Amino acid sequence: MGEVIIVGGGASGLMAGIIAARQKHKVTILEHKDKIGKKILATGNGKCNYTNLMQTPECYRSSDSTFPGKVLAQFDVTKTLDFFSDLGIYPKEKRGYIYPNSEQAASIVEVLKMELERLNVKIQCNIHVERIVKKESFLIITNKGQFRADKIILATGGCASAQLGSDGSGYELAKELGHRIIKPLPALVQLKSSEKYFKTLAGVRIEALVKLFINQKLMTEEYGELLMANYGVSGIPIFQISRFAAKALSENNKVILKIDFLPSLNWTEVSNLINNRIKNNPVKNMEELLIGLFNHKLAYVMLKEAGIPAYLPCKDANQNKVTNLVNQIKEWSIPINEPNSFDQAQVSAGGIDTREIRPDTMESKLIKGLYFTGEIIDVDGTCGGYNLQWAWTTGFVAGMGLS
Repeated sequence: MGEVIIVGGGASGLMAGIIAARQKHKVTILEHKDKIGKKILATGNGKCNYTNLMQTPECYRSSDSTFPGKVLAQFDVTKTLDFFSDLGIYPKEKRGYIYPNSEQAASIVEVLKMELERLNVKIQCNIHVERIVKKESFLIITNKGQFRADKIILATGGCASAQLGSDGSGYELAKELGHRIIKPLPALVQLKSSEKYFKTLAGVRIEALVKLFINQKLMTEEYGELLMANYGVSGIPIFQISRFAAKALSENNKVILKIDFLPSLNWTEVSNLINNRIKNNPVKNMEELLIGLFNHKLAYVMLKEAGIPAYLPCKDANQNKVTNLVNQIKEWSIPINEPNSFDQAQVSAGGIDTREIRPDTMESKLIKGLYFTGEIIDVDGTCGGYNLQWAWTTGFVAGMGLS
């Protein structure tokens, strides 16, 4: 078996290293941070949600919607659970989300590291790959000398969380080798708005239905806990739709969120609710009317946006004002200017064009012996362990594909 260099010591690179070494390849992992697995340690708030029992095509996004499924079929969630169980990880399930029973991301990194050591995989940290040249074999030029390899796996990650290792350098290496890069964009990230009321709303949390409109056309919707911040909106539903918003904004499209703060009730039911509260509380003002229904900060801004004075007596609220308030509750429009930065994003959307990668091996269709894994590829998952599942799967497939 030949000499294999893996560029990147994140989730997919470590998996690829283990599988390649099990296939009797001589493996070296080059990592430009001081330790391997740094991004793994930050996942799941340090608990590491390493996969998810619920796997559907909608959980993975790509310019080619069929590509992820072809790859994932080769190493699915069951095989992932078996793999980590064999290494000593006892799984804990929470609504389909899978964590190590220790609830420590360090457990995942440690068992991977132990297996790499058992297989005599070399790990060299603080090495930055500057260039890769392909002749008969690969010449890897780094800040600490040159390496040669028969085969090479690019597992560098994307642009998200550069402080943890994903600084976008892999895209440049792939581009120099002739590969097309679909513009990387922040995903699983907060969305920013220039509306001034967010300074008042900062810190408010509320369950809501979030609809994403691009050029006035409904693109997608998500339900969950919305978090208001001084720059805009955050929370799981925002993360889930952020990649679509980022792509639309990069193409100079108009992006608007419409928030339904009472999705369990239709418009008429909300109207009846407000009218009944007015009828039963004639001595209250409109701000007092919403106490117990919405967070006081949200209620204050809601009334202001609806053009209703907070101190207006309920008995003086005509039907036009009620209609404006109901519209604000059911369809609060928020213009979005931009996603938050890559530093705040959990993953990158975009990357190496999947049309140039063989889904059965992760090998480049352009250069024999060159393989890609993980986030560097134009595939990104939703929240819930899907990006790590993609990392484990692609690492496994590439490691096996070397044979």
